[in-house]
Amino acid sequence: MHRPPSAEAEVAAELADVRPELASRYAAELPGARAAVLTRLWRALAYEPLPWVARRERGREGLTLRLSDGRRLHGPQADPFATAAYVTAVRLDETSYDDPARLLTDLCVPHGTSFAAELGHSVASLALSRAGQDAHSKEWPRHDWEWEQRVVDGHPFHPNCRSRPGLSVAEQLAYGPEHRPVVTLGRVPVRAAECLVTGEWPQEMRDGGRLLIPVHPWQAEHVLKRPSDEGVAAHPLMSLRTLAVPGGPHVKTALSARLTSSVRDISVYSIGLSATLSDFAQTLAARMDGLLHVTRTLGAATADSPDLAAVVRESPQEYAGPGEQVVAVAALVATELPRSPAWAAEFTRLALTVGLRLLELGVALEAHGQNLLVVLSADGSPVRLVYRDLADIRVSPARLARHGIAMPELSGRIVTDDVPALRRKLFGSLVAGALAGAAGSGAALRGALEAVVRDLPGTVDLAALREEALPTKALSLMRLSPGTPGDQWAELPNPLLTEVF
Repeated sequence: MHRPPSAEAEVAAELADVRPELASRYAAELPGARAAVLTRLWRALAYEPLPWVARRERGREGLTLRLSDGRRLHGPQADPFATAAYVTAVRLDETSYDDPARLLTDLCVPHGTSFAAELGHSVASLALSRAGQDAHSKEWPRHDWEWEQRVVDGHPFHPNCRSRPGLSVAEQLAYGPEHRPVVTLGRVPVRAAECLVTGEWPQEMRDGGRLLIPVHPWQAEHVLKRPSDEGVAAHPLMSLRTLAVPGGPHVKTALSARLTSSVRDISVYSIGLSATLSDFAQTLAARMDGLLHVTRTLGAATADSPDLAAVVRESPQEYAGPGEQVVAVAALVATELPRSPAWAAEFTRLALTVGLRLLELGVALEAHGQNLLVVLSADGSPVRLVYRDLADIRVSPARLARHGIAMPELSGRIVTDDVPALRRKLFGSLVAGALAGAAGSGAALRGALEAVVRDLPGTVDLAALREEALPTKALSLMRLSPGTPGDQWAELPNPLLTEVF
């Protein structure tokens, strides 16, 4: 049977050339990386509406999937909120698989070959990421990028958690935040008259009548294929394409490589709305009684191309008081902060209070662990939230009108009055994403939710959260459906209603 080229072997060969001292550590990390990706894939197989899964049978001995062609796929019971790797092998009929790429290849499902290749890259890159780690200090990091660079395993639920098929090993080591590099951004000069600019483009990124658009060095070499002036040294954050300038802003660059689900360019549409969204967000944050700040977009520019664009945002650290730290929720999992059930309940109460209040007003945040940050007091208690990156929120004109809030000049996908779409956006990112990732299991998530939902102000959205299945993006289905645009969704068992996962 034809097999795709082994990404594990390709990475090993490249590593022997560029960082031979990591070769043995890389090999030792491969089994754990396979289990981590297989665990994420098994979640998708267990819960996403995959057309070739005829039915699912849950019993004491685990979960069996009956496939439409008559085959059976068997594995352990699937906790949809688990972040630890607990699936080391599954069985397709009589054959056992510990390699997610080989499993998907042998399932022979539509578009499975390309997705299997991505899974292979995810395993190999994850092992590389783990191999390059040193022991973390127990002290709190001094800089915001140091918090985010502790996120080694990537997305907690996406099988493509570390898929970087467009980057060589040398490029992963040079640009991947978990490898803690310093990246020198290029600057491409473009006549201001040829650009779409919103907000106040920083003066230090101008040269007379030209804008100096920050460009990621990978983008300059592989996509733009043009030289760029050397710019500022910066530190990559967990998204890889957004970098922190020491003592300055965060710069979101276009990076036209496929990472996890999508190609990371910056659309002209999002540039056009960025200043309006930023101003609107400040008015909403003012209604949150000091519980929420939203980072301001200082300026955004594009040379009429998603491949040559950048957004400059203020650092979330602007909202830290004396002795406080601002930490992306996804980075909490990678730290040794004390997170007792009481802490989890306190954080859940804060996040749901803000998220549900904004949803009632008419705004659904995409509050996953990368966009949502928490302000920690000196003793580690969660006290406020910070939100960044407004490009994919949803805004309801009807809900805003009910509360006497003027609708900003927005258009396109951001605007919707569809109630299920609004709830999917918030609940799928915040509850099934940030809160689940911080909890680490269905039981822990249930405990945190049960501790707070009875005390939250009663709204129709809270009732839906308590009584309906929990939406989440069907991340694997989306990778297996290249002809279907937009998000697709799965329903997870509601942890408030389900005792066993």
